[in-house]
Amino acid sequence: MITDDIFDFFLKTNSSKAYIFSGMIFLGLFLIFKFFDSYFVYILQRATKKTKTNWDDVVVDFLEGIHWPFYVYLSFYIATLFLVLPEVLNKILSYGLFIFIVFYISKGLINVSTQGFEDYKQKRKKANKSASESMIAVMRFMVKLIIWTVALLMVISNFGINITPLVASLGIGGIAIGLALQSVLGDLFSAFAIYFDKPFEEGDFIIVGNDMGVVKHIGIKTTRIQALGGQELVMSNSELTSTRINNYKKMNIRRIVFSFGVEYDTGVDKLKKIKNIVTDVIKKENHSKLDRVHFKEFGDSSLNFEVVYYIDSSDYSVYMDTQEKINLKIKELLEKEGVNFAFPSTSIYMKK
Repeated sequence: MITDDIFDFFLKTNSSKAYIFSGMIFLGLFLIFKFFDSYFVYILQRATKKTKTNWDDVVVDFLEGIHWPFYVYLSFYIATLFLVLPEVLNKILSYGLFIFIVFYISKGLINVSTQGFEDYKQKRKKANKSASESMIAVMRFMVKLIIWTVALLMVISNFGINITPLVASLGIGGIAIGLALQSVLGDLFSAFAIYFDKPFEEGDFIIVGNDMGVVKHIGIKTTRIQALGGQELVMSNSELTSTRINNYKKMNIRRIVFSFGVEYDTGVDKLKKIKNIVTDVIKKENHSKLDRVHFKEFGDSSLNFEVVYYIDSSDYSVYMDTQEKINLKIKELLEKEGVNFAFPSTSIYMKK
């Protein structure tokens, strides 16, 4: 009975000419959209391959992602505008079109955000700076979650449903979840603080308390450090953001201070020569820059010198190689001068 009433409504309110005209509109629009999808997008795709920017590829990918059901529905919706339809049916068709539009706009925004993250990675790469893959993956997921959540709320709101109580309940639920996952969320926000503030990055050599090593991975909850002993240290992000960190990767130059002592029977002339010898040795090394060489003090069993110089590299291996060369050269030249290094000793004088 209901179907008969609906059939009578369409038959009485719209003439056969109106149906024919509407059908022609539908067929014509569908053919235009089909041509656009098959040929025009293909031409755009070939054109974008010749450009250097990637943002035009995002547009083409967005257009390629629009599939034929949308074009069929859009053609049908426009064609029905030339017919008199029941109010309920008009609303249903409008809701369907709105869902399609929100869906594809959301996909387009996700594509834009993905390209933005990719450009950020390439920019960091060109600047010889690493970008944490794990953190970028987390941010991608959060952006997608926000976009789809907003899209869902827009669709629900468009259906005439009051979303205020829903948003309020989500807020209360979020507070409860936040209290239950307080430590996890603390580590998550600490991970974002590490990523954006950059106290250290993957590949940096850091010292945290009594632990030291190279940062291998910055995750959502923990950071993994390859210790000098070979083992892997797993530290929570909250712990790292709440403590003092020595980052040796950020060090442009390294200050070196070392001392040595010679025997007490070394003459004044040779003591002056020692200063000149050490000065020449350090100045001839590639990575070293001399600060000072001084006959510092009269020790308990030696005449002590103090040497200060700088190395123009933060690499620990460069520092050790340079220090080794300096030590060997000083030892070699002092031996030629007949100068002996002192060692802890005590002299006892016996009185008859």
